[in-house]
This record gives sequence, C-alpha cells and structure tokens, in this order.
Amino acid sequence: MKRIIKSRFGDIEYDPANTLHFPEGLIGFENLRDFIVMPNQKQGPLFWIQSVDDPDIAFVLTDPTNFFLDYRVLPDRRERAKLDIADGDEVHSLAVVTVPPDHKVTLNLMAPILFAPATNRAIQVVLENSPWQTRQPLPA
Repeated sequence: MKRIIKSRFGDIEYDPANTLHFPEGLIGFENLRDFIVMPNQKQGPLFWIQSVDDPDIAFVLTDPTNFFLDYRVLPDRRERAKLDIADGDEVHSLAVVTVPPDHKVTLNLMAPILFAPATNRAIQVVLENSPWQTRQPLPA
C-alpha cells in the first residue's frame, strides 16, 4: 500500500516495501531508519535520500569512486550480518556529500554508507585508522 510524506521536495508517494532501511540509523540520526531514494532530476553522480521518519531530513549521496578511483570499503562479517547478506552478495560504498556556502564540495569518506541491493539495507560505518577524512575535498 502506497504512502505519502510531505517533504522539501513536495508530497512524495512511496511504497514502504521499497524503502532503504538503516537498521541502526545514521550517525547522529540513529532514530531515522527508513529513507526513500529520490529520482534524479539532473544527470550526474549525486542523488538524495529522503527520511520517511522525519520529512525535514534528507541527505545528498554519491558513489565516491566517481572521484576517488582507489576508494574501497569491504564489509566485515558483523557488517554483512547487519546488512543481512552472504559473503558473495553485492555491496556498494556511498558517501555523504556536503556542499558548504563556498561550494567547495566534500565527501565523508571516513564514515561511508554500505548499501546491499539484495536486501535494500544500509549501514554507516566508521573507518578506524583511515587516511580518509570526514570532509574529504574533491580532487583538483
């Protein structure tokens, strides 16, 4: 059964069966568990996820390998269990994008989102002892 939420994007109709589920929420937003992936209005590497739980919250995400070819995050056994996937199942790393007033875009590469298409589940992980930053500038 379709539902509607009111958001910054206007009224959005969605199927709860197709939401992106974060079993632990996002860092700082642990109570927000379900998101809708917004259809891209423009061509490009960025896309929005809109919270179903709080219509005022949305995040811009991207595949960081569009900008950092050597960026790889592989989930460990515990993370695969949270994503409810087996060893061979596909997992994508995504990064939260920040666009400050000076328009110098950064990506949070220290705390990527791991997304499992097979289960439509995602978790945000913190990479310890990582060379990546929470506000990694885009390459020149």
